[in-house]
Amino acid sequence: MKMKKIIPLVFVFISAFMFSQAKSLKKKPVKISKPGAKKTAISKSNPNLVVINPDVPLLIPQKNNGKFGYVNQKGKFIVQPEYHIALFFAEDCNLLSSKNEKARKFGTKDYATVEKDFISYRINLSGKKVYQYKDDDLGRCKLEYKPQLYHAYTINKLYGIIEDSKFINAADYKQYQIYPQYEYLFIMEGDDLKNPMIVASQNDMFGVIDVNNKVIIPFEYSDIKRNFSWKLGKMFEVTKDGENYYYIDANNKSY
Repeated sequence: MKMKKIIPLVFVFISAFMFSQAKSLKKKPVKISKPGAKKTAISKSNPNLVVINPDVPLLIPQKNNGKFGYVNQKGKFIVQPEYHIALFFAEDCNLLSSKNEKARKFGTKDYATVEKDFISYRINLSGKKVYQYKDDDLGRCKLEYKPQLYHAYTINKLYGIIEDSKFINAADYKQYQIYPQYEYLFIMEGDDLKNPMIVASQNDMFGVIDVNNKVIIPFEYSDIKRNFSWKLGKMFEVTKDGENYYYIDANNKSY
C-alpha cells in the first residue's frame, strides 16, 4: 500500500479588521444558570443579553434577507440586519496596537467589527457605532503561532489523523490517532491543542469529530466552514442547503 505524505494544515491568524471574532462577552458579571435551572440568566446591564449556553457569545452574527445583524442566544435580533459584514465581538490587535491612544479602547472584546457601504466600524453590545476605522489608527499585530500537535494523513485518498511526536511507522496502524477512513478532515484552530475539533466528511456530508474519533456534530451538513468560529466563538458555521449558513454550538443547537 502506497503511503502519501502528511498533509500540513496551515492556520493563518487574520487581523480583526476583516475577520476578528470572539468568545462570550459581558460588561458586567452575568449570573449563569445552574444545570437543571428553569430560568435563563440575564445580564443586569442589558436584559437582551440572555445566557443559555455560557460557552458561546452573547451576541451571534446572523444573516437575514442578505444582510447581517446579531441575535442573542434565544435567536432574537438585538442588532438589526443592516451590514454587509458582521463579525463576532473580539479583540482587534490592530487597534490595540494603535499609536492613537483614543482608538485603542475600541480594540477590546467589548466591540465587534461590521461593514456597511464599504465602511468598517466597531459597534458596542447595544449595536451602536462607536468607531469608524481609519488607516492611520491601525498598528501592527504581534502574533504568536502555536504549531498543532495533530495533522491529517492520507492513505488511498482517505484521511486520518496522526500525532506528529509519536508517528514513525506508517505501516503500523496502532500509530495512527485516527486510522484513515474519512473523505476529508480539517483540524479547526483552537486554544486546546490536545483536544482540537476536526471537521470531517463522510458519505459526502460534513460533521465534527474529536481526536478520539467521537462524533461531536452529526454528519448532516452539506458544508462546515473552516474558519476561526470555533477558536473565537466555540461555534461552527454550517449549512444544509449549500447556500444559507448559520451557527451551531457544540451541542448542535442552531442560532
